[in-house]
Amino acid sequence: MTQTLMHSRFSSGFLHLQRRERSGFLASFPTQRRHATILNKDKELTFRVVSCNKILDSTNNSSSSCDKPINRTDTSTLLQTLGASSEGEVIVQPKDDYEETWDSIFWRKWDAFVTFGRPYSVLGSIIGITSVSLLPLTSVGDFSLAVFVGFVQALIPFVCANIYASGINQVVDVEIDKINKPYLPLVSGDFSMGEGKAVVSATGFLCLAMTIMFGSLPLFLGVLGYFLYATAYSVELPFLRWKTKPFMAAFSMAGLMGLTIQPSVYYHIQNVLGRPMVLTKPVVFATSFISVFSAVLAMIKDLPDVEGDRALGNLTFSVRYGQEKVFNICVGIMLVAYASAVVTGSFSSLLICKLVSVIGHTALAFLLMLRAKSIDVNDPESTQSFYMFAFQLLYAEYVLIHFMR
Repeated sequence: MTQTLMHSRFSSGFLHLQRRERSGFLASFPTQRRHATILNKDKELTFRVVSCNKILDSTNNSSSSCDKPINRTDTSTLLQTLGASSEGEVIVQPKDDYEETWDSIFWRKWDAFVTFGRPYSVLGSIIGITSVSLLPLTSVGDFSLAVFVGFVQALIPFVCANIYASGINQVVDVEIDKINKPYLPLVSGDFSMGEGKAVVSATGFLCLAMTIMFGSLPLFLGVLGYFLYATAYSVELPFLRWKTKPFMAAFSMAGLMGLTIQPSVYYHIQNVLGRPMVLTKPVVFATSFISVFSAVLAMIKDLPDVEGDRALGNLTFSVRYGQEKVFNICVGIMLVAYASAVVTGSFSSLLICKLVSVIGHTALAFLLMLRAKSIDVNDPESTQSFYMFAFQLLYAEYVLIHFMR
């Protein structure tokens, strides 16, 4: 039995297909894990792709049956043939008559680059830098071309630093990702190791070079700190490789997302406005809250990766103490953080700030509890979805910090 799919790159997500009892059909079972194998000339790459809820038969073409997008779909070119082995494994094999064009190569590499940079993390940096850049502004008159240029000066280096952090982790962790995240570009073959190292080298160089060129000391110190945290987290050097040391992994994430972006961007914009570098309640709250939240994200991040971490001796909190216990601790810390935010917001001298901060953080805590109840800690997809949900809570926090006055 074979099933022809439209051209697509399976570089993120999961596809769960299993043969039904009726011959000739493949059906989706979202709660079960299935692997696929790409037959690419002399290479076999095993990976998982996004889930589909449409039944696929052996005669119909399908390019839109998936719940979640499989990156880019070329509706005019048939590339792959899908079959199921007797063991339930899915096999994806390129068609012999398919020839890649320059256009298709470009989009394939672009899709790989986007996946390589972890879009949800880059989006978090963009939202965070935009939000913190607005904190020093006290009136409409503060908006100016100089402030916009200062914002761009902060945004581009930090985005490059973010891609560097995601990339160097993937370059170093190829063996672990073969088990935990086989859809990532270096494992799936969408990027060669040389291409991955080139992206890491370029973004690492650019983030530091640009901040030196801009001549802003707060910005340079923030980006340099981000660069050093990312390097210490991933690289295999004496006293480093902090991701294998649970407490240091949490500290690294707190440093990357909390201790660097908030104060450096805030004081950078303060310099642009010609104002003294003084501590204010919003920046202190933002730095403290997001640092704690980010440390928790580091622990949540490891929940779906227990299989590969355990196989390669990476003793994360989840490997040491079990996923359920770590999950409950993470949710507990997040609820305590929200409770602290509610108390802090209640002391605001402005009624609108008091109402928004108290009601907003209470609502986010309620959503957190609802989502936590639906999570199966032993299912990697479930815990991965919770990790993405936690990032959405972080995005929302960047709105609420403006009312912590």
